[in-house]
Amino acid sequence: MPRIIFKCRYLKNASVHLSNFVEYVATREGVEKIPDSAGLLTATKKQQRLIAEILSKFHDTADLFEYEDYLKEQTRKNASEFISMVVEQNIDLLGKRKNYVEYIARRPGAEALGRHGLFTDAGVPVVLSRVTEEVGSHTGNVWTNVISLRREDAARLGYDNAKAWRDLLRGQRNHIAQQMKITPENLRWYAAYHDEGHHPHVHLIAYSADPREAYVTKEAIQNMRGSLAREIFKQDLLQIYSEQTERRNVLTEQSRDAMKEIIHQISSGVCENKTIEDLITHLAERLKHTSGKKQYGYLKAPLKAVIDQIVDELAGDERVAQCYARWHEVRNEVLRTYADQPPPPLPLSKQKEFKSIKNMVIAEALNIGSRHFIFEPDEDMDASDGEAEPIREDAAGNPYAQYALAKLYLSGEDMPKDVPKAVELLTKSAVRGNQYAQYALGKLCLMGHEVPRDREAALKWLTASAAQGNIYSRFLLDRMDAIRDPSVLLAATRLMRHLGNIFRDEHKRMGGGSSLQTDRKLRQKLARKKSAQGHARDDHEPRQNL
Repeated sequence: MPRIIFKCRYLKNASVHLSNFVEYVATREGVEKIPDSAGLLTATKKQQRLIAEILSKFHDTADLFEYEDYLKEQTRKNASEFISMVVEQNIDLLGKRKNYVEYIARRPGAEALGRHGLFTDAGVPVVLSRVTEEVGSHTGNVWTNVISLRREDAARLGYDNAKAWRDLLRGQRNHIAQQMKITPENLRWYAAYHDEGHHPHVHLIAYSADPREAYVTKEAIQNMRGSLAREIFKQDLLQIYSEQTERRNVLTEQSRDAMKEIIHQISSGVCENKTIEDLITHLAERLKHTSGKKQYGYLKAPLKAVIDQIVDELAGDERVAQCYARWHEVRNEVLRTYADQPPPPLPLSKQKEFKSIKNMVIAEALNIGSRHFIFEPDEDMDASDGEAEPIREDAAGNPYAQYALAKLYLSGEDMPKDVPKAVELLTKSAVRGNQYAQYALGKLCLMGHEVPRDREAALKWLTASAAQGNIYSRFLLDRMDAIRDPSVLLAATRLMRHLGNIFRDEHKRMGGGSSLQTDRKLRQKLARKKSAQGHARDDHEPRQNL
């Protein structure tokens, strides 16, 4: 895998006494290049001790190409090249900034473009004495960057000469300015190419004409490195992207059936979680006394923490955990095309692709807090996503149309709320065997919110619905004596369903194929058309596909 080494650090205007260790490294025996005749011998004891000290003092030196070479073959030559590179990358600690400029411009191995090796923007003359004075007297931040390639990559890609690096850096200068928080016209940069050893490299000095500018973060360093790597290895990356796409497609194909099954389990299973019940009840009570928009982004930190806790509690469910792990595996296949190490999995509550579940948690809590009747999902019969075709009361001889119309009367969203009319239509539909209407009637009678509580009627209708396989009815039948509101008991299950939908859509977005589902809006449109023609919305599908 081709890669570059990119080191960025603040260039101190220090003197020798600030770093006795680096002075020691620069003068101790072993720094000088080992003659070729002895270079293949095993590294000396002094070199080995010095390398151990270097690694303990400068931890990031373990990332250098020279250290990789040394680990493969611990010869005197490789040890010397590693030590020399460490000295070169830390030479700024040995003296003042202007000495560093002088060093990189005239060091043996620096390719000269005239009298010295420094270069900068096109049309800008580089007078070494002027640059050293300018850098040395600058009162703001000055940063030095070392960009290194393997010798074979540099030769193959044409980056084994100063001109190629000069053209590259000139093309990247605005991106560098952006990442270093420098106004483009204020950017001052100078670089020199060192054609030496197994790993030719460039030293880049950058700062702003405005001393108040120039700040670098770890993310900015990674962005600069990524941009340079993409430009240097653009031809290689075309092949890599092709191979990654092929591997990702194979992985996706292999995981498609497994994902489909797990998503179905999430959507169709019941989630019984006392912690979630308690948390969502607490959230519902807190939201009653919260002003302003009831959306995650507008809530204060304590409420956000409760919502995050609910989401992460959901993620602890084995079914959700399996699906999240599969999703993360496919996602990493995408990230590997431009990142050395994909990031570790975040908690589900911190994964931005799943942020919509947070507002679903809020919606559940608001419904519970308002004591409104909540319809559990009934798959294609639910036309909440998209504008539904009008359902006429004179067409309500169909039990599924009766049920759909009853939902509108009971919710009061698209027409004036009319609980008696809703109960009448639900009863007609339930008598004709609609399991969803039977469940809704049973739950209404069990709750006693919109109608008088009637345990006997609740038992009758829930039993009839459960006999047709309705898992929500079975859930409530098993908990007839529970003190909690049934809507609270079922909140975790509804949220699991929401998560199942998100996983399904995310899997499809990342290349999971259209076989997992027909587009949801299209399915709902087809379902509404079937209903208008007198068919059950699910008459060609399993009755309870939750």
